[in-house]
Amino acid sequence: MKKLAGKAVWLLCLFALPVSAQKAPFKPVFTNMTEFGMAFGQVRYNVNLATENVKKRQNLTAQTFNGIQLRPKLALGGTVGVDWYNTVLLTPVCAGLRYDLAQPAKKNLRVFTSLDTGYSFTWFNEDPTGYETRGGWVISPGVGFRIGRPQNANFIMSFSYKRQEAETDKPLGWNEIYKIENRVYNRVALRLGVSF
Repeated sequence: MKKLAGKAVWLLCLFALPVSAQKAPFKPVFTNMTEFGMAFGQVRYNVNLATENVKKRQNLTAQTFNGIQLRPKLALGGTVGVDWYNTVLLTPVCAGLRYDLAQPAKKNLRVFTSLDTGYSFTWFNEDPTGYETRGGWVISPGVGFRIGRPQNANFIMSFSYKRQEAETDKPLGWNEIYKIENRVYNRVALRLGVSF
């Protein structure tokens, strides 16, 4: 009887122990998000010394994020884009971060956040005679949706805020030593794209 009770205790201990399969470790992989869309904002400008106007603006924007998926939810990399404003074409080059808020393996619809920060350049901009435009600092936080399985190509819709600085030297007028216009572009961007 004691032998049978001892075996029963061992069997109960075996069933009581938690059983788990070994999970394969996550391997970092390349990831890409390419998006196109519109940026919306308002511009305040002087018509002459006494009159100031405010106008709504819609501008084209495109960007591509290329990086490494370090964890199932976290990707780090770089973002290169093109933002066309009415008077200047800026090329922001940024460090980027993407973070999934939902469990990637369990859902086909995932919410992600993004943060890009860096510097914009005027490589493709053509200034009128007498003007010289230079880029400036950029920061762009955002949120978006990915539709599709994590291991396949996904459709993306993102919504972000972008603050972009620029500076322009203008032609000198009578009795002027220098004339610089500092610009700050504050835009809300809505983009569609793909990721893989």
